[in-house]
This record gives sequence, structure tokens and C-alpha cells, in this order.
Amino acid sequence: QCCHAAMQAAGRDGQRAQFLHRRSRVARHLARQPEVRMSTWSHTLHDELAHLRATARALPAAPGVYIFHGDSEHLPLYIGKSVNLRSRVLAHLRNPDEARLLRQTRHISHQRTAGEIGALLLESRLIKSRQPLLNQRLRRSRQLCAWHAGNDARLRLVDTREREFATTPGLYGLYGTRRAAVQHLAELADAHRLCLVTLGVEPAVGHRACLRAMIGRCAGACRGDETPQSHWQRTLAALEAMRVAIWPFEGAVGIVERFGTEQQIHVVHRWRHVQTVADASQADATTPIDPAFDVDAYRILCGPILTGQAELVSLPTPG
Repeated sequence: QCCHAAMQAAGRDGQRAQFLHRRSRVARHLARQPEVRMSTWSHTLHDELAHLRATARALPAAPGVYIFHGDSEHLPLYIGKSVNLRSRVLAHLRNPDEARLLRQTRHISHQRTAGEIGALLLESRLIKSRQPLLNQRLRRSRQLCAWHAGNDARLRLVDTREREFATTPGLYGLYGTRRAAVQHLAELADAHRLCLVTLGVEPAVGHRACLRAMIGRCAGACRGDETPQSHWQRTLAALEAMRVAIWPFEGAVGIVERFGTEQQIHVVHRWRHVQTVADASQADATTPIDPAFDVDAYRILCGPILTGQAELVSLPTPG
């Protein structure tokens, strides 16, 4: 019996040893996978990318926008920006995850800018106008909407057809659709226990408390548990992070960027990028501004202008 038990134990030890050996082989195989993948990447694409690497090395180590072109000259594959074109494009060529893009690329072009703001503005404009295949597509919104905080302590949804967003105070949030605006406000109301009936967003049902108050999602402004003034102040505090900044100048301004001896002045009015010139004297005061409020341009320009990071010069008011 002892011998039989010993044989069983030896068998179990042998099976365990075989299992551990197999597991070790699998682990070593998995550990080698990245190396195999990189080796395959290097061999299969090395020759194909030679002409692209030569182009990338010839790019300036300066700000600008780069474009990956495929077989079609009219429909680019990808548009990007960088403060160092050469470094950024070379990084694309070293990335195995971008094999799909690189296999389709026939040549790379670029446009220089004098700084990051210019690169961001140019990238946004080119993506919208040329609609590259592999970018997250940015489309010019025909109509944006926002919540307007009225003097009557109520919120109303307004759009760019009825308000000039750059000069209207009390706007919060920038939304591509009314549905997105309503959904976001509902989420904000849940997080801060705001009453959508008191705010005029949802209709009241008689003199009863709102449904959200009954399930604990509203602090009870609709049934007198909170004063209207207190509720309104809490609402404005909850909305503050989404407040749309008013254009802070009477007319147009120029954002000055320099790189080496190169200078660009981006003419901006009411958060619209009007034009880019090399000298303030070239700014055309008769150039009309785009009537559409561009949310991407607003987000690019708002920070540098309001924080004082951008160098500004006064310009005549266009349009």
C-alpha cells in the first residue's frame, strides 16, 4: 500500500512537472510575441517606408500641419499637427499600430505655421474641409445650442440662429443637438439635485412636487423645501464650468506667433478665425466673419486669450 501510494504521488508529481513545463513554454512563447510582431513589422514595411522616412527626415523641426496622402489627391488619409513636424511624423513611421495608415500612404505633405495656435487652427480647418479618411471627423455645425440663464431664474435652450453666442451673456454649454443639451442638463440635475420643473425645463403637474423630488433626485425646490434664490444660486454654480465666455474686445485682435524669424498674426473676431497674415498691416478690415459659431475655434482660442498667454495686437474690426 505504501508503495502504491508512493507511485500515485510520483505520478501526480510527474503530471505537475509536465504541467509546469508546458505552462513555462506558453509563457515564454507569449513573452516573445511583441518581438516577433516587431520583427515582422520591420521586415515587411522597411522597404515600403524608405521613401516616407526620407520625406520625414527632410521635414522642418518646426510647428505646422502634416498630411498623409493615399492614391487620391482629393481625399487625404490623415491630417495632424505638431510643434515639431519632423519628430511627429517619424513617430508615426515607428509605430506598428499605424501599419494600416502607412501601407496606404504614398507621400506626405506639410504646411508650416509659426506656433501651436496656428497649427491647431489650420488642422481644424483642413479636417473640416477635406474630411480625411482616418481622422475623427470634425464637421462645421450649422447650428449650435446652449442653455441661457434668464433674469427670471429659468433656463431656456437657445441656438445660434437666434443669438450671437460670442456676445450673449449667461450662456452655458455648447451642444450640437438639442437632445444632447437636454440629456446633459438632466445628468447635471441628478448630480446636484436640481429641480427641472423650477428651472422651467420640465412642465409642472398641478401643485404637486415633481417626480424627481419623489424619488430623491430633486432637493425639493418645487415643494418649498428650498428657496428659489438658493436653488438658482446652486444651479449657476453647477453650470459655471460650462459657461460660454463673451468676446472680451470691442473689435478684432491679432494673436502673434513667432518661430525663428517667421511671424504669423491670426486675426480673430468674436471667437472666429478670420485670416492669418504675416504683418498687422496686411489684415483686411473688410473681410467678413463667418456667421457660424465654430466650437472648435472657440476652444482653441479661448484659453490663450483669456489667460493672457497669447501675445495680442489690436486690429480694425472686420465685416
